[in-house]
Amino acid sequence: MAQNAPPAALAQPGSRRFDIIGFDLDGTLVDTSGDLLAAVNHVLGDAGRPLLGTHEIKAMIGGGARHMLALGLEASGGVSDADFRPLYKQMLRYYAANICVHSRPFPGAVEAMDALAAQGVTLAVVTNKFESLAVDLLGQLGLLGRLKTVIGGDTLGPGNAKPSAAPIIEMIARCGGGRAAFIGDSIYDIMAAKAAGVPSIAVSFGFLHGPVEELGADAVINGWGELPVALASLR
Repeated sequence: MAQNAPPAALAQPGSRRFDIIGFDLDGTLVDTSGDLLAAVNHVLGDAGRPLLGTHEIKAMIGGGARHMLALGLEASGGVSDADFRPLYKQMLRYYAANICVHSRPFPGAVEAMDALAAQGVTLAVVTNKFESLAVDLLGQLGLLGRLKTVIGGDTLGPGNAKPSAAPIIEMIARCGGGRAAFIGDSIYDIMAAKAAGVPSIAVSFGFLHGPVEELGADAVINGWGELPVALASLR
């Protein structure tokens, strides 16, 4: 089924087996690689470092902004702890000011969300991006109103970002409880879902660090049109 399938085509039996569907943000709902690449390259360029390409940045996304920049700097010789902090702040300022220049929902993502909502499923985002940045991006893209809650990497405090189970458990609580599934593109997403006892779906079109089959998800989709069948397959 095509990724841009209309809601009617997505509303197949199986989806309503779940009361809550949680989504990762970067690489799952939204292709943010262009804006994240620009933010990292802004810092690298000012520091006289070689710039990264799109393929390189995609492999660095998923563990939060600090982790992403650290990997970008390591690729060109590393950086001391003392020098890292101002570079990190510089990147965050640039990214916050240019958060939605290139970022767009993946094809079929909005239609999939609307089809689930039409069946009474509650939707949420759990991301390792700072909550304020995630809310800003989702708002600019017109997706925020579709979500019951947005939980960022800093929402629950240190040590409570994915792969911790804490944000998934909090998502379920904020959404009123019930049967939940989580969809993501990284090992952090799948580990968090497993730790919370929630079935998981991996997207093959995200910012993968390796073969999608190695993530250990309960199901894999190659496009959003495959979501109903994947949800129906989950135990």
